[in-house]
This record gives sequence, structure tokens and C-alpha cells, in this order.
Amino acid sequence: MGAAVIPHHVIDGPEDAEVLVLGPSIGTSLGLFDAQVAGLADRWRIIRFDLRGHGRSPVPPGPYSIAELAGDVVELLDHLGVDRCHYLGVSIGGAIGQWLGLHHAERLLTLTICASAAQFADPPQWPARAAAVREAGTESMVPSRLGTWYTREFAAARPDEADRLLGMLRATSAEGYAGCCEAIGTFDTRASLGRITVPTLVLAGADDPATPPDTVRVIADGIPGARFEVVPDAAHLLTAERPSVVNALVADHLTRRVHA
Repeated sequence: MGAAVIPHHVIDGPEDAEVLVLGPSIGTSLGLFDAQVAGLADRWRIIRFDLRGHGRSPVPPGPYSIAELAGDVVELLDHLGVDRCHYLGVSIGGAIGQWLGLHHAERLLTLTICASAAQFADPPQWPARAAAVREAGTESMVPSRLGTWYTREFAAARPDEADRLLGMLRATSAEGYAGCCEAIGTFDTRASLGRITVPTLVLAGADDPATPPDTVRVIADGIPGARFEVVPDAAHLLTAERPSVVNALVADHLTRRVHA
């Protein structure tokens, strides 16, 4: 396992409030969570970070592992002097959350996992995607995001927001994206989810082809007491597509902090 890096990060919200850390999906930056800051930063101190190789974070050579990416989060918490936090992650960010729940539970108040998996579909395709992106860059992934990251209805209704999200993908380094693909391809917590004891909320987008509800439900079924909710009219980036629904569910979870 390589050395941890301190990810680029932005902090919003009251200095004396409980901390909520937000971990983005592959191909996005901390800007994925603008709507969570708008809706939740009055009650929680929100720390958003860029994955390694994404946004303004360092770009060490891949492959990466989920353990390394989770280690970056722990390094960030230590750097900021945060002992315990709420954690929410989308997709690979949710895989990081699972790892934190398994190996660093003492650092977590609650866990929210969005549009993620205990094992992502078709593991062999991830190193193949990594190779393709190293060859052709992240621009090559842009056409496939319509209908995957967000629904076609969302893209038609909010084209500027869809373009903003795609801009994050275009700005992601090929090495960072590829390294994260390789981390996804080797990730598998199916046999260990039962060891997670942190109060957990698991969210799926009803129209997400990347991690369909049945895939996401495996996480909730595996974590004792986890709560599972399907967000309607949302694909993979449900935090951006249906922020009011997601923010309400998250606020309730963070406030109650209990198993279902």
C-alpha cells in the first residue's frame, strides 16, 4: 500500500458543528456536492474532498486500491484534527465508506452509502476501462454518461447542470480515473459487511443502470440494521439529480444516528 495523500478539500459550515465528510464518485470532483452544502451546511460542518487524481488532488501513479483511497480520508481527518465524523460517499465514495466502516469505525458517527456496491458489476471490465482511458483520456467516457450519471429527463430539463457535471469528468486526469477504475475492479466486501456496526443509510437511484437498486440493496442487507431507500427519478449521481430528497434523508439519518 502506497503512502496516503492529503486530498484537496473545501470546508463549509459552522466551526462548532459535527463534521460531515462527502466523498465523490469516479470522474467527479467535490463540486458534485454543491447542493448538499446548500442544504446541509447550516447544521453540519461539511468537508468535501477530491479523490486522488481528480479535481485539485495530487495524481500519484496507479493502480490505486480502496484501502489507499480510504487511507487518504483518514489522513485528511488527522490533518484537520477531526476525531469523528459523519461520512457520505457516492459510488467509489461509497466503497470508501464501506472500507472506513470496516477498518476505521472509531472515526465514524454515521455512514451513508449512495449508488455503490459491495462488488461492482463485471470486475474484469474495470482494468479494461482503465487501459482505454489511459489511451484516449477521460473525454472518451463523456458520451456514456447520459442515462448513467443522470436521467435523460434531467439532462433535458437542466442542461447547464448536466454540462457542469461532465466538465468535472473532462477535467479528471486520465491516470487518476484509471487508477480509481483499478480500485473498483478489485473491491469486494460481500463477505465482511456484517462487521460494520456504524449506523448506516444506503441510498439507490431508481433509474441507475450502473448500480441498480438490487445491487445497492446487497449493501443494506449485509450491514446489520442498515436502512435502505430508493430515490425516485434518479440515476447514478442521485445527490445532484434529486438533492432535496437526498438531503432530507441524510439530515434525518444524521440526526437520529440509529439503526433501523
